[in-house]
Amino acid sequence: MVAVSFIMDSFAYPDSNEILHDIRFELEAGDFTLLCGPTGSGKTTLLRNLKPETAPAGQRLGSVCLFGKQIDKDCSASRVGYVAQHPAHQLVMDSVWHELAFGPENLRVSPAEIRRRMAEVANFFGITDWIDRRVCELSGGQKQVLNLASVMMMQPEILLLDEPTAQLDPIAAKSFLHLLRRVNQELGTTVLISEHRLEDILPMADRVLYLETGRLAFQGSASDFPAWLSNSASPFFHALPRVTQTVGKLSAGSAFPLDIKSGRQWLLSHAQAIVPEHQRMEDSQLDPILEAKNVWFRYAKTDPFVVRDISFSLARGEIHALLGANGSGKSTFLSLLAGLLKPFRGKVVSRGASVSVLPQNPQALFTCDSVAEELAEWSARAGYGQPQIEAILDRFCLQTKRDQHPYDLSGGEMQKLALAKLLLLSPDILLLDEPTKGLDAVAKEDLRESFQALMREGKTLLLVTHDIEFAATCADRCSLLFAGDIVCTEPAADFFAGNLFYTTQLGRLYRGLESEKETI
Repeated sequence: MVAVSFIMDSFAYPDSNEILHDIRFELEAGDFTLLCGPTGSGKTTLLRNLKPETAPAGQRLGSVCLFGKQIDKDCSASRVGYVAQHPAHQLVMDSVWHELAFGPENLRVSPAEIRRRMAEVANFFGITDWIDRRVCELSGGQKQVLNLASVMMMQPEILLLDEPTAQLDPIAAKSFLHLLRRVNQELGTTVLISEHRLEDILPMADRVLYLETGRLAFQGSASDFPAWLSNSASPFFHALPRVTQTVGKLSAGSAFPLDIKSGRQWLLSHAQAIVPEHQRMEDSQLDPILEAKNVWFRYAKTDPFVVRDISFSLARGEIHALLGANGSGKSTFLSLLAGLLKPFRGKVVSRGASVSVLPQNPQALFTCDSVAEELAEWSARAGYGQPQIEAILDRFCLQTKRDQHPYDLSGGEMQKLALAKLLLLSPDILLLDEPTKGLDAVAKEDLRESFQALMREGKTLLLVTHDIEFAATCADRCSLLFAGDIVCTEPAADFFAGNLFYTTQLGRLYRGLESEKETI
């Protein structure tokens, strides 16, 4: 049975060029479909057009049918659920159980039926232990699980998700996607999910929709997608799971496993092995430029400490990655290093270096009505002219967006604009909170090259990130933050080799492979 029929001949935002062109697809009932494509290709616009309540203003020519009937707000409210990228943006109530009840209450579901649904949903999603907690006390992963549970309280037949794991740590992201797969398999709910991080989602997907410059370039099975990308020589091939890329290259395109298990089986049967390469910075190269000495911090005197006795040294000219779970204190520690917060005890020492901060929400840096005006505002402060603005627009591929409002950019384009503004200030140290959020694989590679160029220019970078693959290819050293304390700081090679979960796909792929070969 066809659950969704989508036809979009064209869509354009007001006073803008067309964003979507000639898109036609159908979703079968119970399908788990991945929507992917480069940053700015129109994925969020497409998703929002599938639900009347979220449909953006603009000129559209097309139709959306739900189980054979034209969709409208009355049927969409209860039959189509939507989970957004930012966990906190979708929450409207003060407590977990109020949040769960909010949707069905607006659909005029009886109190008795709401209690019944809440009992089922809370047990299914494992949130009974924190159902009475305040929403503001939850971690990012818990907030996103609550968003999904709140949507499921309305018993939708179709779920739309827009990069729901973008702000989650790797373990929380896997837990969320596991719950989503259970919703699909055990309840038969049709799922359409947009994602940039394909390592976990591609093996789950039945079908793939691939957007490129607003057009549907591929629709087919997940197993056929890597071969199509390889044959078309698309740069998006680098967005595939590392195991898929690695084995695909070793097999000359005859095998494209989607997960670690099938990748290891292929390697063992063909006696192929390589050792992942990581950059290494020796201790003798370290020249501290920013230090934290026995730093403690809490937000109020009655609150528990968020940062606990951290001593940390950022070396001049290095790229340092700080990893850890949601709620472990990474963003708070970054604010302490930047001087935005003052330690309760201990001190932060900057050795005469200027510091700029990229916040987790780049919109916090935007105050103007266009991309060009945003850059002109800060370039004037730095004493730069139009040539520097044009150069930075070229550097971050924002020339075609120069007249757009910053809020009309895609998530990845917002990240690039925010970073461009910071670079106009020529800081010695860049503190970056989730810099790869919303970026596709090609944009990440461009960003990695930009970071390497900045390092060669003498800049020092500290990245707070959940993107393990990016950290592995970019960072000189890595630190792991747990429960408000840094439990280890090591060269990238040693860090990823020693971890079981906070490691790369290639690290898991080759773990213990030599010993397994000896038993064959």
